Amino acid sequence: MMNQTFDLVIVGGGMVGSALACALKDSDLSVAVIEPFLACAPVGAVNTVGDVDMRVSALNRSSQRFLTSVGAWQAMNPERLNAYDKMRVWDGEGTGHIQFDAVAMGEPQLGHIVENRVTAAALLAQMQLASNVTLISGATVEKIERYDLEQADSANETYFLTLDQGQCLQTRLVVAADGARSFVRDWLQQQDQADTREWDYGHHGLVCTVQTEQPHQNCAWQRFTETGVLAFLPIQDADHRQNLCSIVWSCPESQANELLALGEEAFNAELAKAFEYQLGNVMASGKKAAIPLRQRHAKRYVHGGVVLVGDAAHTIHPLAGQGVNLGLMDAYVLADEIKQGLARGLAPCHSQILARYERRRMPENLTMMSAMESFKRLFAVKTPWLRWARNWGMSKVNQLDFIKNHVIQEAMGLNRTIR
Repeated sequence: MMNQTFDLVIVGGGMVGSALACALKDSDLSVAVIEPFLACAPVGAVNTVGDVDMRVSALNRSSQRFLTSVGAWQAMNPERLNAYDKMRVWDGEGTGHIQFDAVAMGEPQLGHIVENRVTAAALLAQMQLASNVTLISGATVEKIERYDLEQADSANETYFLTLDQGQCLQTRLVVAADGARSFVRDWLQQQDQADTREWDYGHHGLVCTVQTEQPHQNCAWQRFTETGVLAFLPIQDADHRQNLCSIVWSCPESQANELLALGEEAFNAELAKAFEYQLGNVMASGKKAAIPLRQRHAKRYVHGGVVLVGDAAHTIHPLAGQGVNLGLMDAYVLADEIKQGLARGLAPCHSQILARYERRRMPENLTMMSAMESFKRLFAVKTPWLRWARNWGMSKVNQLDFIKNHVIQEAMGLNRTIR
């Protein structure tokens, strides 16, 4: 049995956990990251639908600035960074629509569509360069034990994490970055802590990469219907033909299963029809998967010396693609508060540091989650007059640049300062 002591242990080395470790790489803290599955960067250029991973994220400008600050953005293959400068959203049950344009805002782009594995691999590479970060790969946490439970301050609590490989890690701060099915959060719930508000949407998010007949024009397309939302996200191929898109199709579970059971030709036809042939026919489609969609939010992010970040703290409907951006900002703010605390002589597990993290992140996360839930419910209504009001409202907002620009600036994270 190997025993090691760290200032903090991050459970989960995906995008959020790795970003947190990278943000602390220049500190004097000893950091351990536990990750069972390491990301591998794709090799070569994108030529067909099979070259693009099914899981992508729409990284906004604040996420880009954060990733740049830790050296990860520069390490990504530029051919895998798919900038988009336009966005078109419309109501499939009416005439309402909104269009966003980076040029009209004086911005170079609205964001980037990036494969999750590309971001994770770049962060992993930077994390491995950090002398104060110990990566424990291929391992999972089997047991967590906590001592000094009667103490009022989390700085007096000690946690022992036993791994399946036999190691025992000792720390006073555990960061749960282990995703929506968080082992750490489940452990807290077994201790009668970490209550969550959650419910199933009854929808699955069907994801895959497709080739379209017409170019996507560096535009992110999104069609709302009463049964869900269908997004076509632009992907660049090696020849810059603009005919590849990553799709996210939120639909009822029964419909998702039916679509997965179709052959490629039939699936392509159904997809093009559902998208109203905005990019012509769908010529080819790659591997497909359907992911159950569930809304979840922890009532508290901090429990003694245990902190929840990313999907361990909150999961959100993918209709605006903000899930990863919220998680990366969790990592940024937690690192920022820890570093500010160190400058004041406080240990990273100090209750003041952790409370400030929770106060900074919870309002923004709840605001975004509430907005997405409202959008979902709004587009699910079938009452004729409400449909008319919805379409009128969308078209009206499209004419009011000051409102439209405020909405997209918030989504892009332009109002957030990254130190």
